[in-house]
Amino acid sequence: MIRNMVAGGLVTLALAAIVALLAVRFGLVPANADAKPSSLERWAAGTSLRATVARDAPKQPDPLALNDANLEAGIKLYADNCMVCHGASDGQGSNIALGLYQHAPQFGKHGVEDDPEGETYWKIDHGIRLTGMPSFARALDDEQIWQLAMFLKHMDSLPAAAQAAWKKLPSQSGSAGRKGPPSAARTSALWKPGRDPISSTSRSAPK
Repeated sequence: MIRNMVAGGLVTLALAAIVALLAVRFGLVPANADAKPSSLERWAAGTSLRATVARDAPKQPDPLALNDANLEAGIKLYADNCMVCHGASDGQGSNIALGLYQHAPQFGKHGVEDDPEGETYWKIDHGIRLTGMPSFARALDDEQIWQLAMFLKHMDSLPAAAQAAWKKLPSQSGSAGRKGPPSAARTSALWKPGRDPISSTSRSAPK
């Protein structure tokens, strides 16, 4: 009886693997950037991200001093490296952001202030697989990544000088050429309004 059950289980797993292989081989798994992600893809991507971050993200707080110099450095780094996908303070997506398969969260609307800084640091450092979020490990040093994490942590409570620098960044709006609102197919496997690939929690209203 047990032997038959084990054999049946192995046959089922083998058949599932063959079906998955054939689906990939014959293009039944969409490769286009405007396709709607499957439930399996959403589950696998989200579950893997949460487990990996919980295991590997730094647990300590940001080691840098919370001051204007570090916040403004973080804003400049954001403008140079992040704004084209994640937008400025007006929360308007660029043409690149609108076309990403995984919808890039616009931090002017959906910030990550509630996330631990170590989690944000990890995501900037390593990137997020199955999204458009790249790893900046080769482009930015440790201090720069912590400065970025500090800015993102305090976006909703910036001192006057840093707030002025943030508000001064130009809009990335790509709406001029948009034919209509982003379709459901562009919604991230990990992102929903109020939750996104780079965050565990987020604001729901723009500053």
